[in-house]
Amino acid sequence: MANDHSADQSAKHEHDEIRVRGARVNNLKGIDVDIPKKALSVFTGLSGSGKSSLVFGTIAAESRRLIDETYSTFIQGFMPSLPRPEVDHLENLTAAIVVDQERMGANVRSTVGTATDANSYLRLLFSRLSEPHVGASYVFSFNTPEGMCPACEGVGSVSVLDRSVYLDTEKSLAEGAISAPGFNVGDWHWTAYEATPKLDVNKKLKDYDEAEWEWFLHGGPVKEKRGSSNQTYLGVEKKLRQLYLDRDTPPKQKHILEFVDRVSTREACVECGGTRLAEAPRTATVRGKTIGELTDMQIDELLDWVGEIDDPSVAPTARALKDMLSSMVNVGLGYLSLSRAAGTLSGGEAQRVKMVKHLGSALTDVTYVFDEPTIGLHPHDIARMIDLLTDIRDKGNTVLVVEHKPEVIRRADLVIDLGPGSGESGGEVCYRGDVAGLHDADTITSRSLDAGLELAEAPRTPSGELVVDGITKNNVRSESLRIPLGTLTVITGVAGSGKSSLVHGGLDSHADALVVDQAPIRGSRRSTPSTYTGLMDKVRQQFARANGVKPALFSFNSEGACPGCGGLGVVYTDLAMQAGVSTRCEQCEGRRFLPEVLEYTFKGRSIDDVLNTSFEAAAELFTTGEAGKIVGRMNDVGLGYIKLGQPLNTLSGGERQRLKLATRLTDAEPVVVLDEPTTGLHLADTHRLVDMMHGLVDAGRTVVAIEHNMAVMAAADWIIDVGPGAGSRGGKVVFEGTPAHLVTADTITGTHLREAVGG
Repeated sequence: MANDHSADQSAKHEHDEIRVRGARVNNLKGIDVDIPKKALSVFTGLSGSGKSSLVFGTIAAESRRLIDETYSTFIQGFMPSLPRPEVDHLENLTAAIVVDQERMGANVRSTVGTATDANSYLRLLFSRLSEPHVGASYVFSFNTPEGMCPACEGVGSVSVLDRSVYLDTEKSLAEGAISAPGFNVGDWHWTAYEATPKLDVNKKLKDYDEAEWEWFLHGGPVKEKRGSSNQTYLGVEKKLRQLYLDRDTPPKQKHILEFVDRVSTREACVECGGTRLAEAPRTATVRGKTIGELTDMQIDELLDWVGEIDDPSVAPTARALKDMLSSMVNVGLGYLSLSRAAGTLSGGEAQRVKMVKHLGSALTDVTYVFDEPTIGLHPHDIARMIDLLTDIRDKGNTVLVVEHKPEVIRRADLVIDLGPGSGESGGEVCYRGDVAGLHDADTITSRSLDAGLELAEAPRTPSGELVVDGITKNNVRSESLRIPLGTLTVITGVAGSGKSSLVHGGLDSHADALVVDQAPIRGSRRSTPSTYTGLMDKVRQQFARANGVKPALFSFNSEGACPGCGGLGVVYTDLAMQAGVSTRCEQCEGRRFLPEVLEYTFKGRSIDDVLNTSFEAAAELFTTGEAGKIVGRMNDVGLGYIKLGQPLNTLSGGERQRLKLATRLTDAEPVVVLDEPTTGLHLADTHRLVDMMHGLVDAGRTVVAIEHNMAVMAAADWIIDVGPGAGSRGGKVVFEGTPAHLVTADTITGTHLREAVGG
């Protein structure tokens, strides 16, 4: 019996771990690792070390694939067909929920309230307590016919057309009075105005009477006879809305997108005042507040309001809403409102909103996978974020976190450190164990953790001052921004304090400022870091000179492209309403080029070899000229592990910003503004980025960084702290001075920096 019990215990222990054997996704070198269930495991390592390949590309990907296989064959026919990750064996997987930094869709009907179900609870409260009584909860939804404002159909805003952009009242229709795409004299859309008997095409628009003007702008639809065919007449304003404003325009039609930008502006709906609701639900109140007023409140203020509801008939609903709002405050989102459009959230904010939704889930024994959940968070908010991660674990779930922040690493049950380097130099498990053991391990992560922080010893003396007064944007009201020239200045403050509003409101349009943010880079699925930086042009020229052929042969967008995939290396299958699927091109085996092109070499490498080379390795290939400079700048901004041919849509927000910085460092503006440039960076990479920023200052530039990272704060010459709190409690400059002075100041940032440097 004892032996049987021992065997049972051993078997049970085996099922308590996710077992990975022979993982080879991307740069993983056939690694084996066991990950405990119902624990908080943190995956560390340099950018490009293989963390995401293990957690997302192997564990989460196989979990999703296996779950998809449980659906019927019919249902699977409508779903993307996911390939099995390159791994020998995976055991004891559970359903994986990935909480990533993908921005939420820009659907105008999606808000923070709808994304978290907070609106559902609020609507339920109003259906029970509103005065006057309106009805069921769906009547308070702007996404139902019964609840939406009829004028704006629940959007809250309407498009207003600027007629001066597309109409010249000094001309007649025959003289080309309409200047809009497709409305030139003789075009098909124009002929409808020629065919209608109610308009004289030779009469100047300024001479139209009231009836003619109304018919011209808003008339129809009416069938008009034109020769042997029928033409449907629709007033020009209605027609423009139908053609261009009420539908999505493909990005390729740039002339139409530019026209729409010039001709229309969004304004709050006059009928509902932007609340999106019909009159009855819009005007009903609970404790003197309408539902629109409540969704416009800051979440931390709404939490106080909900806490005062003591009606026993809605006690469970009020408690559930209170718990959800409390969770949002705890992850640093208290400055948002429920009416905030989901599409306007940053990647970090979007991830935290998704996290709140999962906190209220009744599911247990689930594997939650988080991608740097502390991005965009001040040290003050990080501690509360870690508490939420442990709460999810304590509900009986497995929590896997890819993270760089020391505060998170120190709270882990298990640390798995990958490396030892990035890209080809990574992909190995360098350490697996508890936090105490990590300090004894000889890895880049352990050395960086043990190094600690030291304040800048001799801050630079400014050469002057850039002053912008009267900045008003979001929660910043008539504030001044004073930047000491010739320094590295860090703008900090809790999430939502107004630091970005202060900087962007003051410097976005300033002639001396080069502003580099994390906004998505425009480009197609063909875009790569080498095409974006201009390096690809130099590479093609080098190959052409070395082989005595045309440069166009070495372009996957031109003569050298594989005909099977058009030079993409993959074949995309559009699945209509489902996510599209990409499969490796069988003709070129993913190498993008014609076979004869791949026979040409430069320094012993084919064009495919070069595109699969990291920028760090490319420094040995391109040592001189503009190509060498571009490669050097990419390495300087910490992107050495990125491959030359990697698709741009695979880069994180922080990587995109550093790519833009590397490309634009040649610009002449004396002030460089960076928005959280350390996003996604390991501690060691952060120090390298700090060195790069100091190098810019030494070269005569002024660098302004919006940052939460305490290593950057400690290395700054000057710090501007914005606060004191978030949202309506922020928007003011609460400290200006050196890091040494900040650690003695009574601000939230000063307190955390003092603790970080051991003060």
